[in-house]
Amino acid sequence: MEVERALADLAEVRDRLASVQEFHGYSASAAALSGVIALVAGVVQWLVAPHPRTAVEFSHYLTIWLACLVGGLAINYGALLIWYVRNARLHERRQTRTVGLAILPALCLGAVLTLAMVGHGLIGLLPGVWFASYGIGLFASRAMLPRAVIYVAVAFGVAGAALILSPSADAPLAFWVMPAGFGVGQTIIGYLISVDRRAQTAS
Repeated sequence: MEVERALADLAEVRDRLASVQEFHGYSASAAALSGVIALVAGVVQWLVAPHPRTAVEFSHYLTIWLACLVGGLAINYGALLIWYVRNARLHERRQTRTVGLAILPALCLGAVLTLAMVGHGLIGLLPGVWFASYGIGLFASRAMLPRAVIYVAVAFGVAGAALILSPSADAPLAFWVMPAGFGVGQTIIGYLISVDRRAQTAS
């Protein structure tokens, strides 16, 4: 009985350590590439529906940005999976599980709110919901990312709130909004991860 309790306590300590130590499974290249994809998606929206107002334009908008989301998730989680299989040690595998649990509530919240907004025809609220949800996910994972990423998380949260509270229902859907957030934001995150990795290598 005492042995089982000691093992349980040890596992809890390991999980807590995993949640406060920087995680090395994030890929700077994958983060930056997903940012580039968001910038390209912004160009596509500019060509197809720069300021969506009709049902057809709303459909194009959703198609473009949901495809961008799928692409970004595939790139980042694909890179994480490759790292996990090739390089992760036991401690880092525990961290991977911790990272997944930390960001999962934000992803689920964003998905549920997206379905609700689309179902009620509140398309103009989507950019703010996406920004805010991502900011919450970054904040929840802050202990396992380079310290400066916290500023990116705060920026996403503030931008999300501003977009949700925008007096105009159409302005948040402008072609430049999503690239300005996810294109620039993901590129910055990729840069911060890259700088942090070089600093660790040098030390």
